[in-house]
Amino acid sequence: MRSGRRVAQHRLQQVRVPRVPAEVVPYDPQWPELFEQLRVRVDAALAAVEHVTEHVGSTAVPGLTAKPIVDMDVVVPGGADVTAAVQALTAAGWRHQGEKGIAGRAALAPPADGPYHHLYVVVAGSKPYRDHVDLRDYLRRRPDEAARYAALKGRLAYLLTSDRDGYTDGKAELIGELLRRARAGG
Repeated sequence: MRSGRRVAQHRLQQVRVPRVPAEVVPYDPQWPELFEQLRVRVDAALAAVEHVTEHVGSTAVPGLTAKPIVDMDVVVPGGADVTAAVQALTAAGWRHQGEKGIAGRAALAPPADGPYHHLYVVVAGSKPYRDHVDLRDYLRRRPDEAARYAALKGRLAYLLTSDRDGYTDGKAELIGELLRRARAGG
């Protein structure tokens, strides 16, 4: 029994738990470069899968404060391609996490040997894809709205250390409003 316990403890020590940033910071002009480095690795893993990799989320909006976590969408043509993309990415070290509460996307945790990031596989034209791209593009066009969003994130940032869901939920109403405006031609 004693040797079995030592083996279990050794295995636990080998598991690397990524440090997930729990802060909102000023825009970092290095984020697009980090996205490009990550994109190269993602695209190499997906060489046999038709896709486009896009930088989404707050780090994709110049000047916007954000959690220092690059968000990426792997956009595939159809639902059958999601499975192929997830399989290729897991073979390359990402860990499939299911939908994580958002129907129509596959979330993947990053490989242990790279920077922490969020990676999602979505179908072109799907709601999760449109939500990411419409919000990103609207905030890029409307610095006044990006400033409103940044101010809200700043007020909610204290939740990141104790209630990440509360942080996300606290942004939901404004994100919904911004998406409605974006889609109304705002």
